[in-house]
Amino acid sequence: MIYKGKTRKLIMSDGSEYVGYGFGEDTGNRVCELVFNTSPVGYQEIMSDPSYTDQFVTMAYPLIGNYGINTDDYETKHPTIGGFVVRDYNDEPSNFRCGKTFSETLKELGIPGITGVDTREIVRKIRNGGTKKALITDESTTVEEGLKIIEETELKPDAVSRVSRKLVENYINVGAKYHIAAIDFGMKENILRSFLNKGCSVTVFPWNVTAEEVEAIRPDGIFLSNGPGDPEDVKEAIELVRTLRGKYPIFGICLGHQIISLACGAKTYKLKFGHRGGNHPVKNLETGRTDITSQNHSYAVDENTLDGTGLVVTHKNLLDNTVEGVRCRGDRIFSVQYHPESCPGPHDASYLFDEFLSLMDK
Repeated sequence: MIYKGKTRKLIMSDGSEYVGYGFGEDTGNRVCELVFNTSPVGYQEIMSDPSYTDQFVTMAYPLIGNYGINTDDYETKHPTIGGFVVRDYNDEPSNFRCGKTFSETLKELGIPGITGVDTREIVRKIRNGGTKKALITDESTTVEEGLKIIEETELKPDAVSRVSRKLVENYINVGAKYHIAAIDFGMKENILRSFLNKGCSVTVFPWNVTAEEVEAIRPDGIFLSNGPGDPEDVKEAIELVRTLRGKYPIFGICLGHQIISLACGAKTYKLKFGHRGGNHPVKNLETGRTDITSQNHSYAVDENTLDGTGLVVTHKNLLDNTVEGVRCRGDRIFSVQYHPESCPGPHDASYLFDEFLSLMDK
């Protein structure tokens, strides 16, 4: 069944216009960065991943909404994604776990969606021309009016401070061997679940925690989470890693990986259209093994700036040869650009959590 809600428009900063039907929040204007994701499943996890803050996600897979939304698979309690662009939205889900439709959930959260547009063409435009600002708006908005709204709307640079926890939270496992200090830059819930399932106790700190506050709990190791935006904006976290480098084992994922590299003296840069999907092949240069990984990031570490940092490249993306992992054995630091905890995506790289535990053993 073709879903037909209120007529809405997607206007891109290059002047492209796509007319479709709104679902979720279907009134007003919203300007965000337009990106795409190639995952065929996992729209609930994508919707609730804080790394998508202020982004419209174009789903390359055409059918979205067909299994609804359930109460268990959220990656954050307060989703901050900008909106969704899909080819075919299904408002009659079939799934025994379904509690609400996707549209009902987006409506409650104030997140707009648009369906019935040519997502293949939109994805090609992003791949060829890079990510760009876009507007989801009412049918009556002209392209000229839309371009003016886009030009006058500045995207906020403080995404990490908006999505991070504001207070310290403790998750206790009785008899736990390891106590981890986790720094929340927009941490997915499945990362926390992964550590708890390994029998660890975890103290989760806000993004701007000081080294003194971390050391006060006497952790066995420090974890740096994923999160949205430009890693160079998170200067407090970069300084934290510089201060604590060599004192504790440190493990970083995604934004945490980039922050570790910056703290050690390397540089990062913005990718043309980023990596977002559940099937990116990554080669482990230490073992020769190739993992199929879940990814969601706009920035990457510049390999040419790693000399003199103490970091060596451990993983490479086989699609574009970008850096996907680094390590400093002497300082017990390692990080990966992808998401070994999956959700959505494969569990191929979940062994990295065990590697972090083994570093804390030593």
